[in-house]
Amino acid sequence: MANKMYADSIIGIGVASSLYHTSRGEIRRVFRWGDHVMISASTLCLTRALWKQRRKVSAKEIRPNGLIVASTLLLPFKPSVVTAVHIGLSEASFYREMSKKEKEGNKRLTRIHALSSILGPALFVVDGFLPEVPFIHAAWHLVAAISVATYTKLLH
Repeated sequence: MANKMYADSIIGIGVASSLYHTSRGEIRRVFRWGDHVMISASTLCLTRALWKQRRKVSAKEIRPNGLIVASTLLLPFKPSVVTAVHIGLSEASFYREMSKKEKEGNKRLTRIHALSSILGPALFVVDGFLPEVPFIHAAWHLVAAISVATYTKLLH
């Protein structure tokens, strides 16, 4: 259930992103906020999926903890804070799992993910300050896709 919620949230990001990227005028600002909220919601789903996997519990046993509840309440007001917290938690979980897999010879995946984890936020910030510079936003999307693809390796 938690993995399915995360997968569904990725589809939600696609829908929110499509609305944002195809909009013009004043509504574009609203859709940009919606895009950021959907990304934050997806990080919540990722945290829950990783928590479920780490504890090897069924979907029915997953109960919202204080962090999930607080993050859900904060989501509409500070999506970037929620994203930062949950990406940090999921990165820690990712590297813990990947350090185990590195012993099996999978260092390349860890390096690719580390690079995308550094480039993604950097490109996102630069895009916020310099939105008129072409291709920065597109590069951020590519780096984010690489990061999501490497996360799916962890969830399997």
